[in-house]
Amino acid sequence: MTYLRALGRAPALAAFALLSWFDVLVELIAFALLCLGLVFFLGPAVEWTRRRSTAARALAARWCGVEIASPYRPEPPEPVRERDGWYRDGNQLYKRAFWVRWQHRLTWALEDPAAGREFTWQLLNPLVTLLLPVAVLLGGPAVLRGYGRWTRWWLGPRPAVEHAHKNWLHRHLESLGHQFGILALALVQLIFSAFQLAVFVGAMPLAAPVVLWTRSSVTDTLRREAKNWTGVRIPRPYLPPPGLPVPRADGLYQVGKQLYEEPFWPVQHARRRWILRDRATWRDIAGGGLLSLVSLVCSLPALALFGWAMTGLSVLWVWRPFVSSRAEWYPLPAVSTHLGALAQTPLILLAFVVALTPAPWVARQLARFARVWLGPTESSRLAQRVERLKQTRTDVTVTQAAELRRIERDLHDGIQSRLVAMGMKLGAVEALVDTDPAAAKRLAAELRAASSEALTELRVLIRGIHPPVLSERGLLDAVRAMALDSPLKAQVTGSLPGRIEEPVEACTYFAVSELLGNAAKHGAGRVSIDVGFADDQLTVVVTDDGKGGANPALGSGLRGIERRLGGFDGRLTLTSPIGGPTRATVEIPCQIDPEPLSPKTNISSETA
Repeated sequence: MTYLRALGRAPALAAFALLSWFDVLVELIAFALLCLGLVFFLGPAVEWTRRRSTAARALAARWCGVEIASPYRPEPPEPVRERDGWYRDGNQLYKRAFWVRWQHRLTWALEDPAAGREFTWQLLNPLVTLLLPVAVLLGGPAVLRGYGRWTRWWLGPRPAVEHAHKNWLHRHLESLGHQFGILALALVQLIFSAFQLAVFVGAMPLAAPVVLWTRSSVTDTLRREAKNWTGVRIPRPYLPPPGLPVPRADGLYQVGKQLYEEPFWPVQHARRRWILRDRATWRDIAGGGLLSLVSLVCSLPALALFGWAMTGLSVLWVWRPFVSSRAEWYPLPAVSTHLGALAQTPLILLAFVVALTPAPWVARQLARFARVWLGPTESSRLAQRVERLKQTRTDVTVTQAAELRRIERDLHDGIQSRLVAMGMKLGAVEALVDTDPAAAKRLAAELRAASSEALTELRVLIRGIHPPVLSERGLLDAVRAMALDSPLKAQVTGSLPGRIEEPVEACTYFAVSELLGNAAKHGAGRVSIDVGFADDQLTVVVTDDGKGGANPALGSGLRGIERRLGGFDGRLTLTSPIGGPTRATVEIPCQIDPEPLSPKTNISSETA
């Protein structure tokens, strides 16, 4: 009875799997609409196709006896209205919660690693289930359980795998997908570049909003994914935006020879002039065309070989045995036997390997080519740095004043009060030393204990100003000592070719200290700290396994780190999806001062 039940369930699973191709078609149509500027369909399409995957997990549990848990990250929380009635998302304010909710759910759906596995399963599962009825006929219920495990491998939760631990096939298939992903994003950039040119010619008043939207939604996506996929960082190259217009003495606003009563048109004119005079605008447009062409030329051979190999395997081992007794796949000769198909399979697998082997290198080269056109030039980099230093100068001054007040308060309320009390006790000792020596001895003992406590408090205060281990051992050893004192299970790795400038060391040390404190406060149990230096830039990456959802705009600690880093033209980049993990990257441009007393240090430590 069990055998007959399995035999009946196999065709039903095969028929159900064919619906996955309909889901793929819906997602591709939604992506095409996204390329045309209709951005509202992709997120709901991905969420809609998840219903089919949920049904597949339920069928695997009911018919195959394999329980499959949901692999998705927790859903983002509902937007919270602030006191002033607005909804905040980063540096943007919205009157209605719809926009914030839609952006959060789109990010949640697309950035979940389970989404990529689910899409691959939707493509491959119908091909696999074509063989399922015959396999169940030969192998019985055990084959059905194996299909359930196959489904669990694709649609179930999977622990994060470090890149170094992935096998060759996994790494190169992933890189091939990244290569095709860069091609797809380049084609989207090309479409919007043509659209921008059309706006410049026929609808110049719309130029500023169209260009700004394209920068944030399309070009920045290409930059971000190029870094995530290949490790090639592409900074934003744009000049700082213009400030608000200043009225004349008579209250009017002047633009050339024209006067305006309201600042609206002067603002629009300044924004349009800023967009058109920024070379990065035209480099983005040119980059869209050139990157599309280069990506297409570099990806066509791999796409042709990969497609030929996958189709050839399907023709030899799916079409020939079950549909037609004869298989012919150009330029290979026709075969009608298993032996002939077996003889041609190595050649098809060779084409598969040839398509995959250069994929990581090609993807990195495409990202580097994109950086040439979409990255900053020296002039834009200098302008950005000057503007950032202007913006952070006030913050640095305020932060330094607050730090001085804190030190003054700690000295006044702590050490000073203890020293005053010790002075009074010394006076009492002088008065009692002749008349009551025993009481004088007791006071002297209390003075000794008080001096020890004062010294301990002074050391704590000094450590808060500038830790001695930082001056004596350098940044890496100071971070290691901090990790040893942390209640978390901390792992510290990294290497530096010499000593960093002392102010930068102190800034980085306290930034890492604040990040460790935040991780412990929000329920993390394990944290990793990686310290590195490349291209005259110090980089510290702090990753914890907490619940995620960190936002610099809502926390004074993270804002304090940003203000502290701003004094050195540094940046804090935070990635903290709901459910974790949280990854904070501290980047500070600085110089290494290689001295004989500061040899290259390598650290790899773990504290329980």
